[in-house]
Amino acid sequence: MAKWTPKHEAPEPLEGPVVATITGGTIVWFVLFLVQIPFYNWFADRDLMWWVWTCLAGSGLGLIGIWYVRKRDRAIKRAKAAERASAESPQN
Repeated sequence: MAKWTPKHEAPEPLEGPVVATITGGTIVWFVLFLVQIPFYNWFADRDLMWWVWTCLAGSGLGLIGIWYVRKRDRAIKRAKAAERASAESPQN
């Protein structure tokens, strides 16, 4: 069987409002968790507690994601500023 090779190069990754996207997703997970709290016993009676804990886990992982993408954005901005500064400085 021959190895598959792509016929064209992969597109560049899309850059957008990453921090806002992750923050929005985290908020959605947390709201879903809060909505399910009043029905805790209903979920427990039907052995569906994983729904509640999945929403809480999504919220927690979202907080880690927010921290990560904010740190990533700062690093990208620092690298671009350093690149600009080295391009603008006179060469010896």
